[in-house]
Amino acid sequence: MAIRDTFTAFRHRNFKILFTVSFFTNVGTWSQRVAQDWLVLQLSGSGRELGLVTALQFFPTLVLSLVGGLLADRFSKRKLLMITNFGSGISAGILGALVLNNSVQMWHVYVLALTLGIFSAIDAPIRQSFTSEVVGKTDLANAVSLNSANFNLGRLVGPGLAGLSIAAFGTGPSFLVNAASYLIVIGGLLALRESDLHLQKREEIRATLKDAFQYVRQHNQILALMIVVFFGATFGLNFQIFNALMATSEFHKGPAQFGALGSTLAIGSLTGALLTARLPNGRTPRRIMGFAILFGSALFGISFAPTYLAYCVVLPIAGALAITTMVSSNSYVQTNTEPRMRGRVMGIYLTVFMGGTPIGAPIVGYLSTAFGIRDTMRLCGLITVIATLSAMTFLKRRQEIVESSPATL
Repeated sequence: MAIRDTFTAFRHRNFKILFTVSFFTNVGTWSQRVAQDWLVLQLSGSGRELGLVTALQFFPTLVLSLVGGLLADRFSKRKLLMITNFGSGISAGILGALVLNNSVQMWHVYVLALTLGIFSAIDAPIRQSFTSEVVGKTDLANAVSLNSANFNLGRLVGPGLAGLSIAAFGTGPSFLVNAASYLIVIGGLLALRESDLHLQKREEIRATLKDAFQYVRQHNQILALMIVVFFGATFGLNFQIFNALMATSEFHKGPAQFGALGSTLAIGSLTGALLTARLPNGRTPRRIMGFAILFGSALFGISFAPTYLAYCVVLPIAGALAITTMVSSNSYVQTNTEPRMRGRVMGIYLTVFMGGTPIGAPIVGYLSTAFGIRDTMRLCGLITVIATLSAMTFLKRRQEIVESSPATL
């Protein structure tokens, strides 16, 4: 019974197909992230450059996630996803070819990171809102958790494979593997049975972004969670930078050990995602904020790890708390948003979730260079905790003012 409760979304044929193909692209995505970080360190040796590349990759989210959400409410999500996956595959393939030809330069990494970020920014809200069409509202919360588990299963496998591949062959093959994984996703999208999709009549939709922003402002709990997500993601979810600099500057390790940190983090993240899949009814704003406080505290704590082994042991705890916070927030927003608004609201949510990275990553990169990575991690943990406590105070005051308002969820 417990197993069935954890995997209820698998009763949908289309979800099983997407879950399977998504695993390959998740492995490819995490392989590229590790390879890209290592390539930047090889070319520049600078935490500032690492932060800049990360910022460029996520900068398009500030604008294009909103566009993606608008497109999701107006056009076929499946066709849009084919386009975004094709574009992502091309950008990854070009970078891989440049590395293998020994002609890659930092400006190539900048441009292709930005290109990949453009397609990813448009893709994310479409993919998120497409889940409701695949499984319907009843199994939506479970599907969101399982998708996160899949993502973190890719994080478990991808970095380790990338680390071994980099040690043996350099960074090039990791980019080509990621390019091929997008083609697998396109094949999966073509294999979906459209008659099984829970489609909304598009002629009834008059999609505008103004309506979506007004909707979020009127729903206090969604707004409060977006505040928590913004600060938690902008400052707390910089594990790409944290792990890269802890592995190299603090513990003096090579690419294999660096890749292993990504897989170690994924153990905790995967565990957190599977636990949330079993508790679809336990995702309340107060509980989600409690997990956010624990996440910030854990990030503060792991900065004191004295050795590489100790860091590996405590890293999964932070990963589990981070993913529990973010997955619970994601599924709460989706399940408490009207279907006609879901694409645009998720566009706003993902702008908040990922759009802060262009702000946070350069700051984290600069601080890590100026003051050290350990102090930077402690500061990021404190910011996450303080922001969450502020959001809790905001929500409490708003609920006291409009306690009986029908606009409050």
